[in-house]
Amino acid sequence: MEGRSPSFGSRARVYDTLRPQDAAWWRRFDVLVREGDLRGRRVLDVGCGTGALAAALAERAQARVWGIDPSAEMLAVARARVPRRVGLKQGRAESLPFATGWFERVLMSLVVHLVERPAALGEARRVLSRGGLLAIASFHEEHFERYWAAPFFPSLAGVDRARFPTADALVAELEAAGFTGVRLVRTSDADVIDRDTALERLRGRHISTFDLLDPAEVRAGIATAERELPDRIEVRLEQIVAVATR
Repeated sequence: MEGRSPSFGSRARVYDTLRPQDAAWWRRFDVLVREGDLRGRRVLDVGCGTGALAAALAERAQARVWGIDPSAEMLAVARARVPRRVGLKQGRAESLPFATGWFERVLMSLVVHLVERPAALGEARRVLSRGGLLAIASFHEEHFERYWAAPFFPSLAGVDRARFPTADALVAELEAAGFTGVRLVRTSDADVIDRDTALERLRGRHISTFDLLDPAEVRAGIATAERELPDRIEVRLEQIVAVATR
């Protein structure tokens, strides 16, 4: 992992195929909108990627949305998909190119493991108006060993445990950044995918953790999965949504 970082630009054109807006995606969307009180708000989507969430917020939650992402390739995909009223900028969570107090809500969905959290949380607080909310979706620490792909890649769970904050650590980091009233909502999802879909995701390195594993381990794990995966695979997701007040 040392010296390497995930490459989202190389995944941009196929990202939405590898990580589709499936039932679990929409359930997470509903929790974020409800718990983060995003409907009709002025929202900043930090790490917006291909714009799937920003588009859904604008179209289904009538939010006024800006998205920011460091990847030019991901933003090119986003510009082709979001409504024209959604603003997009290239930039980093640690140095947001927005005025202080500009947003009512800031959203980080499956992003906190990719940023320098003290700086990113500080910037999120800066751009929020007084009383504004930060909503974060992340994985619960129980997720990693249960993830369907973990048995094929011995290092995967350990690498992700090091990247993602535990629920308690996330609360502490939010409070250290000056947020108050932090609350957590735990969600569990179980869906089923077929063998071909599972193999397509593995071959496409569908989660950024693959970029941090030894390439030989990735190749060996995919080869094992090609031999051993059953026709139907249960995909379990253990997640948390944290909401904190500016």
